[in-house]
Amino acid sequence: MTAPLRHQATQFFLYFLHAARLRCPLCGISRIFIPLLKTRCLRDWFTPLDGCPRCGYPYEREPGYFLMSIWAINYGLGSLLGIIIYLILESLYEIPIWYLITFVVVPIIFFNFFFARHAKAFFLALDLFCDPHIKEEGENDRDDHTPGKPEPIHPHGTGNPNPLPYTDKKKESLKKPSHSFVQTS
Repeated sequence: MTAPLRHQATQFFLYFLHAARLRCPLCGISRIFIPLLKTRCLRDWFTPLDGCPRCGYPYEREPGYFLMSIWAINYGLGSLLGIIIYLILESLYEIPIWYLITFVVVPIIFFNFFFARHAKAFFLALDLFCDPHIKEEGENDRDDHTPGKPEPIHPHGTGNPNPLPYTDKKKESLKKPSHSFVQTS
């Protein structure tokens, strides 16, 4: 194995190791999702954070970004699990069809629910490996960018390298403006 190929294999393994731990695939430190104990609803369970506050790697770049992860990775592996369970049960036991369907479908539902986060994390790792989103030297569009150093992409667009990871955008948009329109006579 040549040195560049070995480096790529190491990088691939490292990205997927970070994703298996539900951490940022680039730096491996920040979480991709809200922690389990802070999850308040199903939306918190399935929706990743905006991006990594440490390295600035964006988790969801556009609407529908994770459709491939749900259809190909999550549902694909769930279907494979169902086929394996069916083949094992059908070959080893003589059970009625309704029991067989129940014993196949119920584990698929639980698997798809609990594996959805990992499917999105693995998709992020695969996307980072195939198409890294780090600006190269000369591609900068800002004057204060240091040459040779990749510019982090701030997920909140504020330029703040440490944005609050759990902001409620609806609350922020509903705040009243601080100015008032007072007529003067």
